[in-house]
Amino acid sequence: MSSLSPKLTAEPFPAPTQSPEKLTLSPTTSHVTDKGHRRRRSSSLISKVEPETFETKQDQDIQDNMNANWVHFKGAWIIHIVIIMLLKVFFDLMPIFSNEVTWTLTNVTYVIGSYIMFHQIKGTPFDFNNGAFDNLNMWEQIDNGAQFTPVKKFLLGVPICLFLISTHYTNYDLTFFIINLIACLIVVIPKLPSSHRLRINIPYITDQQIVQGI
Repeated sequence: MSSLSPKLTAEPFPAPTQSPEKLTLSPTTSHVTDKGHRRRRSSSLISKVEPETFETKQDQDIQDNMNANWVHFKGAWIIHIVIIMLLKVFFDLMPIFSNEVTWTLTNVTYVIGSYIMFHQIKGTPFDFNNGAFDNLNMWEQIDNGAQFTPVKKFLLGVPICLFLISTHYTNYDLTFFIINLIACLIVVIPKLPSSHRLRINIPYITDQQIVQGI
């Protein structure tokens, strides 16, 4: 019976005609490319931030903007008056300064702080909206960019009133008048509708970066 069974012969597994290609994985650079596409420096002296896309608008509306909505809280208006009074008292405690100098220093100090807070710093310190406000300063975020709202009228009127008070208590001295006027214009002009989303880029002084696609 064994003689009738076919003879089985084991043949080795045939070798492939050519070795398979090795698969190599390289890190993707899409995020680098996207970052370079989204963020660029503005090369022009004066530039304007483009309107947000529909997706960015949706990100902005995810929840209330805590970075700008605090100006509507109780006491947010009074704090400006309190800060001005504290600055005046602080400079009055220095006997080397005359009354004219203290009022001018109060005005200039308030203006510098106000400009940095409302116009210099961009974006929000809270990561709740996927960077939808990265191109906008706080003034442009307040009331979703609407002009001449009650809050913005107040914030516009405070430096103007402080300028008038400083001019009066400096006895309308020409030197102090020019200093206080320049300080007033520095913080008032960026609040005007004509300056909305406008950027002035000074080489080596301002570092304006515009995020693309938002």
